[in-house]
Amino acid sequence: MAAIAAEVLTTARLVLRPLAPADAPAVAALAGEWEVARYTQRIPHPYPDGAAEAFIAQVAADRADGHAEVFAVTRRDDGTFLGNIGLEQADRPGEVEVGYWLGRPYWGAGYATEAVRAAIRHAFGFPEAQLVFAEIHPDNVASRRVLEKAGLREAGRVQGRLRGVPVETIRLEIARPQPLPTLLVAAVALIDADGRVLLAQRPPGKAMAGLWEFPGGKVHADETPEAALVRELAEELGIDTAERCLAPLTFASHRYETFHLLMPLFACRNWRGTPTAMEGQRLAWVRPNQLRDYPMPPADEPLVAMLRDLL
Repeated sequence: MAAIAAEVLTTARLVLRPLAPADAPAVAALAGEWEVARYTQRIPHPYPDGAAEAFIAQVAADRADGHAEVFAVTRRDDGTFLGNIGLEQADRPGEVEVGYWLGRPYWGAGYATEAVRAAIRHAFGFPEAQLVFAEIHPDNVASRRVLEKAGLREAGRVQGRLRGVPVETIRLEIARPQPLPTLLVAAVALIDADGRVLLAQRPPGKAMAGLWEFPGGKVHADETPEAALVRELAEELGIDTAERCLAPLTFASHRYETFHLLMPLFACRNWRGTPTAMEGQRLAWVRPNQLRDYPMPPADEPLVAMLRDLL
């Protein structure tokens, strides 16, 4: 990888940012636990005084020469430090190794998978990166499950070292995704006088049936996203609005298995008529702080945090 500029990666619940000297106490406290360090190659145990400061300084040097990039994994809503995730250029051209750890209080909440997915997307943002891999101890079942959820698959066994002892490790890999056709879909957050947002549940027989989403639909070749929403709202909900009533908020960009979804999200507070389920879907008016209670397709999930911030 070329020299890396400090970047910040944002997901639905996390912010991945460059490590800072102020993170040293949290690094030492969390990484110092044996259950965190036991399956890692580089975390010393017991964790010595000054090791966190030295690690953070080395990370900055590695970033400057383009050899590696390490992020602090923090919670988006309150900034809590959860752990680290890193990308390192391997000896074989085009290969990047991913490694991570999270403090024990934050295990089992899906944070690790979310961070690994973000790191992989970031790695493939560099054109020279063709493959991301990880090597784990066979007994590290939890880490294997995280990596497999993020799309990596076992590629064989390799000889490695764990805490200075030779050991056979499992190598998991994910190759650079092939380009997919882009599907343009427009969606809208209808906001009523009480500040509630309308969600629609996908009916049985449709892909991702049972999940909740913002109303909208595909943009035809001869339409703008605004025109598509005016049409879709009339067809799906029986309401009438105008393009000037649609205010752009944000957008989703998500890779599904067979297509890449690009979805601008608009806000609308003015329409005529009462939203009615015209296509067999269920409707729900939801307060912004309760949107997380409604399971959504992967592309919609990141929009919730952004919508809550804006409302």
